[in-house]
Amino acid sequence: MTDTPKPRMTTTAGAPVASNSTSQTAGNRGPVLLQDYQLIEKLAHQNRERIPERVVHAKGWGAFGTFKVTNDITHLSAAKVFDTVGKTTEVLTRFSTVAGELGAADAERDVRGFSVKFYTEEGNWDIVGNNTPIFFIRDGIKFPDFIRTQKRHPKTNLRSPEAMFDFWAAQPESVHQVTILMSDRGIPVNPMHMHGYGSHTFSVWNKDGVRHWVKFHWRCQQPIRNYTNAEAQKIIGETRENYQEDLYNAIDEGRFPKWKLCIQAMPEEDALNVPYNPFDLTKVWPHSDYPLIEVGEMELNRNPENYFVYIENAAFSPSNVVPGIGFSPDKMLQARIFSYADAHRYRLGTHYEALPANAPKCPVHHYHKDGSMRFFTNDFGNPDAYYEPNQYGGPSADVSVQEPPLKISGDADRYDQLEADADYVQPRALFNLLPQDEKQRLFDNMAAAMGPCSEPVAERWLSVLAKVHPDYAAGVRASLKKDSDVNAISVTDETKVDTTE
Repeated sequence: MTDTPKPRMTTTAGAPVASNSTSQTAGNRGPVLLQDYQLIEKLAHQNRERIPERVVHAKGWGAFGTFKVTNDITHLSAAKVFDTVGKTTEVLTRFSTVAGELGAADAERDVRGFSVKFYTEEGNWDIVGNNTPIFFIRDGIKFPDFIRTQKRHPKTNLRSPEAMFDFWAAQPESVHQVTILMSDRGIPVNPMHMHGYGSHTFSVWNKDGVRHWVKFHWRCQQPIRNYTNAEAQKIIGETRENYQEDLYNAIDEGRFPKWKLCIQAMPEEDALNVPYNPFDLTKVWPHSDYPLIEVGEMELNRNPENYFVYIENAAFSPSNVVPGIGFSPDKMLQARIFSYADAHRYRLGTHYEALPANAPKCPVHHYHKDGSMRFFTNDFGNPDAYYEPNQYGGPSADVSVQEPPLKISGDADRYDQLEADADYVQPRALFNLLPQDEKQRLFDNMAAAMGPCSEPVAERWLSVLAKVHPDYAAGVRASLKKDSDVNAISVTDETKVDTTE
């Protein structure tokens, strides 16, 4: 115990609080008085302690760390974050599941979000990706429907495998991601034992304005480890928070996880000639054509002092780029550039980027004004400088950071990207790479997920798998039959027991 005097408790307005344990009443047994503003403030704040959870990626875990440049890529990008080998930049990383709500179990079979915010000298740069290099769909207009299939059924309020596989069967492009999801990689043991990817195609350009298309890869420096369905079920029976426990405890004990940041770089002109669409989020770039180039290393080494302030309030968006890093014609990326920032404005408020987790470490000069939670000034020392252009010394644009023009263009239209067999080529290559024991686990995992599906939906999905490889469909079909036989035997045994009783 310490004899140091405790600080005096106050209201949020700074007034000292006389009691935090009794309400004001009219006499010892009388009713509570409306004038007890300290009681009202306390209850009113509690009513507002919860903000809307993220529509997707609601359950998450995060930490601070540093990014250190280990290789010179200034010939590819003029971004100052990369300008010197050995340079370090503070980062905030958040991992998450996609489909589960805020109270979901950590060890569910799901894609994991993998987002990193770099607090650079030229503003915040966010890589907002997943633990998979591709995604279920390639056009953002499908995203709301896709996410509805991952959430709860409007009548039963339960997850619906029927909806999931019905949607996937209508989108053959999804079979690549579903194969990864149902494989051994579908349940990482925790965030420290999985790779991360920017997933989309981005662009970088050097000081001469020469552009390359790039893919970002976070290569895990810990062993890659995953749970089987049975192992995950056992873990969930013991704790729903194993990811939070593992990540927090590792950093608290000085076991700092690390990832190497690598890029694949494609010259701008190559995009017109490669046999696949390099801006299609359901496709990967062959490493044999575009090998990984090391950029730097991220180490997570500091737990946040307050989870809500720094992790729940963290707002990552692909729209956060810095000079030397930009976008691409990737349709999903183009949609996310709008939707992520808009989600943050709804969930956190108009000025979400001024919150501690999101505030840049460099000077910020803009003309946004007023709105809810306007808790900062930006009059640049002159209250007359509240619009642009002005003659009062307010900030103005800098043409030197202008992005070079894109060399890809075309007529504006709603293009339906139908590629016949193209959507099955990469999933087929992935399937052929899997050893037989992993293929069997893939069959069993997918059959378990499809168990509640109706026969028409199951058959539609099996027809998609058959286009990937006949053995793929046959293996899942055999596992479905095996599960059906086991269930039939179980029902028969239960009937016998009931009859005996």
